[in-house]
Amino acid sequence: MTGAETLTATARVDQEWAGEVRRLAAERDAVILAHNYQVPEIQDVADHVGDSLALSRLAAASTASVIVFAGVYFMAETAKILAPDRTVLIPEVRAGCSLADSITAEQVREWKAEHPGAAVVAYVNTSAEVKAESDLCCTSANAAQVVASVPADREVLFLPDQFLGAYVRRVTGRANLRVWAGECHVHAGISPADLRRKANADPRAELFIHPECGCSTAALWQSGEGDLPAGRTRVLSTGGMLEAARTTKAPAVLVATETGMLHQLRKANPAVRWEAANPDAVCRYMKMTTPAALLRCLREGVTEVTVDPGVASRARRAVQAMLTAGAR
Repeated sequence: MTGAETLTATARVDQEWAGEVRRLAAERDAVILAHNYQVPEIQDVADHVGDSLALSRLAAASTASVIVFAGVYFMAETAKILAPDRTVLIPEVRAGCSLADSITAEQVREWKAEHPGAAVVAYVNTSAEVKAESDLCCTSANAAQVVASVPADREVLFLPDQFLGAYVRRVTGRANLRVWAGECHVHAGISPADLRRKANADPRAELFIHPECGCSTAALWQSGEGDLPAGRTRVLSTGGMLEAARTTKAPAVLVATETGMLHQLRKANPAVRWEAANPDAVCRYMKMTTPAALLRCLREGVTEVTVDPGVASRARRAVQAMLTAGAR
């Protein structure tokens, strides 16, 4: 078989797989939600692709009987919290999150006891039990706005991401913001040195930086000091990156986040050269949702995500606060 014949055969298999996924989704009255970090095949077959905030809103608004969440477990839990009357399925139940695992509900209770009266702001990358111990939930898109909504004289406990917390503290200027020392192992691995080296090698490139990155706060400081181009350095959620991608005039953009984001950015603006700040920034949990896993999920109705009703009720208040806060 020639190379062209192999490509044709592969494309045919991909089309057959996608057709079967869509047929089964229609049969189950299912909506497929996929995070921006999923593999391209999953993104392309999904009904909706987006960041945690956009997908949470879609889950809450959906009228489908079944929500299939192609992402990691805390995202599917959040969908179940917002849509308790719907069946929520996750194609790969082992798809966890190192950031969500960096704090437990018991640790939140202990932290609250040390700071009575403080408002607890939980990043959406947390378990349902942690959300239930929180006052407000946020995403990277609206974290600064959510924190700013807390009265200025009230202490804030921000969890669990230390880099997003440091970014929020810098943006809001809030001195009474305490930050938990958790991190996403993928974003933490994108260093200021990676960014500076690549930016210096490509002086016309813009920089899109996710605030979870280990380089985010340093990048703001470096741009202020002139080590990074101030006019071309932007800290954005993945949803914000996609919006900015549609209007950028730069010939190239360096992207500091999980590499799965490049697929949507390239589709949004193919004229731009999109390059990962760190090509090794790959989340193995996000990549667990394979085409075969999605097909099995729809065929067999596995795996269903459940949340204790009491936990869900308490967590829902915090999550709904996130949805009502501004997206940007």
